[in-house]
Amino acid sequence: MKLEFIPLFWTVFLLLGVVLPMLRADSPPPRLWLVGDSTVRVGTPGQRGWGEEISRYFDPAAIEVDNRAIGGRSSRTFRTEGRWAAIMEELRPGDVVLIQFGHNDGGPINDDSRARGTLPGTGDETEAIDNLLTGQPEVVHTYGWYLRHYIREAKATGAVPVICSPVPRKIWENGRIARDRYAGWARAVAMEEGALFLDLNDRIGRRYEALGTEAVEAFFADERTHTNEAGARFNAEAVVLGLLDLQPNPVAGTLSKAGQALQ
Repeated sequence: MKLEFIPLFWTVFLLLGVVLPMLRADSPPPRLWLVGDSTVRVGTPGQRGWGEEISRYFDPAAIEVDNRAIGGRSSRTFRTEGRWAAIMEELRPGDVVLIQFGHNDGGPINDDSRARGTLPGTGDETEAIDNLLTGQPEVVHTYGWYLRHYIREAKATGAVPVICSPVPRKIWENGRIARDRYAGWARAVAMEEGALFLDLNDRIGRRYEALGTEAVEAFFADERTHTNEAGARFNAEAVVLGLLDLQPNPVAGTLSKAGQALQ
C-alpha cells in the first residue's frame, strides 16, 4: 500500500514507534571530551591524571569519554599545535567538553624549550614574538582570551563547554591547600561567557583539607603536582560530583553503576 493511503493514525504510529527509534539506535552516543594538561592525562609511569580514571563512572552506551588531554600543554599550545582544531572537526551538538588549563600557563612565553606561557589575566592584551621554539612569529594572548575562544567555538558547534579551574597542587599553607590565581580567572571568563564552571581548585582543595596532610601525601607520585592512581581516582570522583551539581547538569542520565554509587 502506498504511504499516502495509510490512515494518519498509522502514519504517526510508524514514525514514532518504528522509524524514530531506529534512527536513535543508529546514532552514536554523545562524547565527553577532556581537554587539558598532564593533571588530566599523563604519560609518565606511576603517574595518573583524573581523566584516566573518570570513564568508569559513565555508561559508554550513554556517553563516550574521549580524553584528548596531553602533558605539558597550556591553554595556548593546545591550540597552536592543532589539537583543538582536530577536536572541533569532530564536535557534535550534545557533546560535553571539559576544559582544564592553568598549570603550564605561567611558564615562559618565549624560549627554545617549551614556549607555552600565556599573558596573565583575562583581558585582550597581546605580545608579538618570534617563537624561539617553532621559528615562527606568533601573537600571544592572555589565559582568559584562550579560554574565551574555547567556549565560543565549542558553543558554535552545539556542544556544551565546561570550564574547570586547575586541580590544586599539593602545597600546604597554614593547614590549607593553596589556591591558584588561575582559578579566579577561569571563573571570571566562564561567567562572562555564560559557560558552566567547575571549580576543581576549590572543590578538591576542600576535600584534601578534610583528609589531612598524611592521607593526601599518599595520593601523589611526585612532590606536589602529579597524582598516582589512587589520587587520580579521588579527583575523578570530585569531577563527577561537581558535574552533577551544575545547573543544568550536562551529564544527566549518563552515569554507570559506579557513578550512581557516588551520589
